Amino acid sequence: MILVTGGAGYIGSHTCVELINAGHDVLILDNFSNSNPAVLDRIETITGKRPSLEQGDVRNRELLDRILHQYPITAAIHFAGFKAVGESCEFPMRYYNNNLYSTIVLTEALQAAGIKKLVFSSSATVYGDPEVVPLIEDMPKCPENPYGRSKWLTEQMLMDLPEADRLANAKGSTDKEWSVALLRYFNPVGAHPSGLIGEDPKGILNNLMPFITQVAVGRREKLSIFGNDYDTPDGTGVRDYIHVVDLAKGHVRAVEQQLAAKLSGVCPINLGSGQGISVLEMVNAFIHENGIDIAYQFTARRPGDVASYYADPGLASELLGWKTELTVNDMVRDSWNWQRKNPDGYR
Repeated sequence: MILVTGGAGYIGSHTCVELINAGHDVLILDNFSNSNPAVLDRIETITGKRPSLEQGDVRNRELLDRILHQYPITAAIHFAGFKAVGESCEFPMRYYNNNLYSTIVLTEALQAAGIKKLVFSSSATVYGDPEVVPLIEDMPKCPENPYGRSKWLTEQMLMDLPEADRLANAKGSTDKEWSVALLRYFNPVGAHPSGLIGEDPKGILNNLMPFITQVAVGRREKLSIFGNDYDTPDGTGVRDYIHVVDLAKGHVRAVEQQLAAKLSGVCPINLGSGQGISVLEMVNAFIHENGIDIAYQFTARRPGDVASYYADPGLASELLGWKTELTVNDMVRDSWNWQRKNPDGYR
């Protein structure tokens, strides 16, 4: 059984679907701070199997200890965390507390239970504003906002685990060694092709596609594009957009490689398409594919945003046997299919 923290969220729910489809039992741990319990019904409808659920906060060590004792957990995928760049600049301590501390508590609980396989939801923001693209895993890290720094600090913490294993083994320990996959992914978009699960953010929107789809469905008058004066071909930010189903399959491949003992130590791995697409290109793709006009306006840049980044996904292909399969047209079509079927999200 795979423990999925934040498993009711956008990426977590799609990963749960792919895990179940691949034959794994799933236990979701979620406090529903940025998700909805209705997701479990949707997952069951898609897969024919309902994931187990524990409601609570991953920072609750007592809860984690009970879960890891009660269920036959073999590995964990850790999604639970805050993820808005702009918000992290306003409330940095909130991000460090939630993102870094939750991983400390989870890792300690897993180790105490003898479960030393962890897939960590990291982010390409750890690279900061790169001098060159595409981004390779061993490039310098200089995150430019508290969200990115919370991910990078967590990565650094997890990178200390192999040395701890080495020292323990030198003292005669027979404990299993850690296998940690640090999955640095880029800009997830899209939804499950059924339209049953998708991105349903609470509060202020921070990602591009929900802005576009909410304009398309009439919930918003126009799209705000943050900055049109970047050093990019059309002045808008360039990102590596990846379909959330492809991303979910990357997590499945990572945990399966761990379970098969084919991934050891701590491995940072980019999950991206390897192709940069600008905000305007994504807007135009949505308009062309779905036949819906999207009104937009340019506004000031957001704090912490960078001009351009996209992945070199070669290591993911080598270590996980994974690469993206779905196109930009799939992304915009599935996003609209989700939003038009669920104009108010899960509510």
